[in-house]
Amino acid sequence: MEFSDVYVQTGGLCEYSPDGVSFAVVADHRLIVRNGETMALQCVHQCKDKVSSIEWSSDSLYILCAMNKRGLVEVWSIEDPEWTCRIDEGSAGLMAARWSPDGRHVLTSADFQLRTTVWSLVSQQVHYLKFPKFPCKVGCAFSGDGAYMAVLERSECKDRIGIFACKTWDMVGNFAIATTDATDLSWSPDGRAICVADAIVNHRVCVYQPDGRELAVFSAYEHALGVKTVAWSPSSQLLAIGSYDQKVRLLNNLTWGLISEFQHGVSASGQAVAYREVETQDAIDRIEPFSATGGLHAVGSRYDVDDDVRPLESVRADPEKPFPQLGVGLLEFSPDSRFFATRNDNMPTVVWVWNVAKLRTTAVLRHIAGVRTLKWHPHRNLLVVATGGGSLYFWSSRGALCAQIPTERAFSVQEIKWHPNGDSILLFDKKRVCVAFTATGLEVL
Repeated sequence: MEFSDVYVQTGGLCEYSPDGVSFAVVADHRLIVRNGETMALQCVHQCKDKVSSIEWSSDSLYILCAMNKRGLVEVWSIEDPEWTCRIDEGSAGLMAARWSPDGRHVLTSADFQLRTTVWSLVSQQVHYLKFPKFPCKVGCAFSGDGAYMAVLERSECKDRIGIFACKTWDMVGNFAIATTDATDLSWSPDGRAICVADAIVNHRVCVYQPDGRELAVFSAYEHALGVKTVAWSPSSQLLAIGSYDQKVRLLNNLTWGLISEFQHGVSASGQAVAYREVETQDAIDRIEPFSATGGLHAVGSRYDVDDDVRPLESVRADPEKPFPQLGVGLLEFSPDSRFFATRNDNMPTVVWVWNVAKLRTTAVLRHIAGVRTLKWHPHRNLLVVATGGGSLYFWSSRGALCAQIPTERAFSVQEIKWHPNGDSILLFDKKRVCVAFTATGLEVL
């Protein structure tokens, strides 16, 4: 595995373009665009103020920079560096900005959720959407084909969903939902269903068709903290619900009934392969029977197969603090829906990998430090984990390994993002970013 030079970044604002040709990084008030493979500098743009967020258009031709404090959005062209567009919300303020799926409309949310505004870069027309419950990055989702947008609304102390046609931005549907205080919604990847999660004090998930027909209202228990994470499988056949009771529940999309419950117990299942990170000074860290090829500079830690049946480390949640460190905080499906990976927040050092077909635990990865993030390869059943240290941790059905970032960089990985084709990974430190090229070094997985 090879690593690029380290570049300065601000606020973790760094994104690959959807086509993977470029990546953009924010450093102070500058937007810097580099080639995604050679790291060659393509262009530099000077923004008017501190950048709050960035996002590429779906065709990778434009990139927007939102400056919330100034209420300003700047849009830059990759093909024509002289072209720019500025959207000023003025006294209404700015809370969030994002692209529509066609890459030619920008959505902005005013302060206090007064409205969501749709700005056309082609016709320069403006459309106003009333009563959004949240800024446009939360409670707002697009169907897989980009034809429709669903928005959570709050009117007369009741939750509703508004459906808008993205071609004309006209409302084509609006219906009440069976939640007391909905927190977010998401479309299924096939666009046939919309899932809504209720407030954390209620364990309730509602599923609707885009025309408003209710498909399911699922509630596993009452009078306790409820839903923490919700994820659709890429096939749209499964809906996974992670809860504060440390369980993941799978629903099917035919009857919307419960398929199985997955419990994060204090010990690993006897059928699961348990890996444990151990500190080492070996030049290469690799699980037997993998042979050392010299492709990884891996001084510091390795995975060992853990044959000991010992309790998993658990953190006691403080009941006096809001949003306790408890329950399923990370939940993500593999690209073929065969596996999903989780982190139970009161066992922060452990990653669980579950087999959907066999309805059981496949692997348990125990680390020295708490898990910050986990991400699946875009096209393979390859999982990468970061714990805020100088190593990356990989798992596949063939085994697991640790890869150490060269020590001269003194790099602590806080966040990771895969390249769209899976050939590299963006690694984020608190103030820096570098690229790990995965074309070599992971052949055993």
